[in-house]
Amino acid sequence: MPVQIVTDSASDISLEEAAQLNIKIVPLSIRFGEQEFTDLADISVTEFYQRMEASDLLPATAAPSPGAFESAFRKCHEEGASEVVCINLSIALSATGQAAQLAAEGVKDLIEVTCVDSMSITGGLGTIIRKAAEAANNGAATGEIVNLVENLRSRTRIIATLDTLDNLKKGGRIGGAAAMLGTMVQIKPCLDLSSGEVVEAGRQRTRKKARQWLREELSKAGDIEALTVIHGDAPDVQEFVESLSDIIPIDQISITQLGAVIGTHGGPRVLGLTFLVK
Repeated sequence: MPVQIVTDSASDISLEEAAQLNIKIVPLSIRFGEQEFTDLADISVTEFYQRMEASDLLPATAAPSPGAFESAFRKCHEEGASEVVCINLSIALSATGQAAQLAAEGVKDLIEVTCVDSMSITGGLGTIIRKAAEAANNGAATGEIVNLVENLRSRTRIIATLDTLDNLKKGGRIGGAAAMLGTMVQIKPCLDLSSGEVVEAGRQRTRKKARQWLREELSKAGDIEALTVIHGDAPDVQEFVESLSDIIPIDQISITQLGAVIGTHGGPRVLGLTFLVK
């Protein structure tokens, strides 16, 4: 069996696609007050956004335990994997990567696990995972896959505009966008997460102008590939996709709804872009 790819549910890869590509997903947890749900298993993306809309409580996330990763690594061994490459969401944003590293140490006598920080999230992480899985399924060795991931993460760009900073502030992931707090009345924050951290990239007064900012940033990016429009149950996502048609053909644009993990911190109606620069 080829090298097995393991990731977490912040990659926003569906369980169906993961099964097709031979990817194992270790889920994070989502909490609304005292209620806790295992991502993908106990709560769907649709149910998450419905609950967030109806609840007065802002959701929170919890990283998987080292034991959850250890179980995934042991299953890889049981299924005949020679080695595991575990690629997780940015260590700067979550303790998930540290949990994976502890688990790798715990199974070192059973199977070799190499953990890699993607320095990415959502569609950016998803693109990296898909390409790593394709390489693994084609027989690539661990070193080749790690080199591929490092190359991809250096070329991955993630930009987004939020409707609110409330979720990001509560989750403690606001990072370099902290200066925007206190000035956000009727302002749409624009963020750059390409470095694996949250960085302020601009401020727009309306959603229309924020969408235009996204479009302009894409047009300035030059030659790109693997463009994905990411959104948090945004009602205007299709309209936005169509507005990009003069930059890149619509049939070359993927659309990914943010899962519960990233949706928890981004809040409702997030709109953004992930892509690779060539």
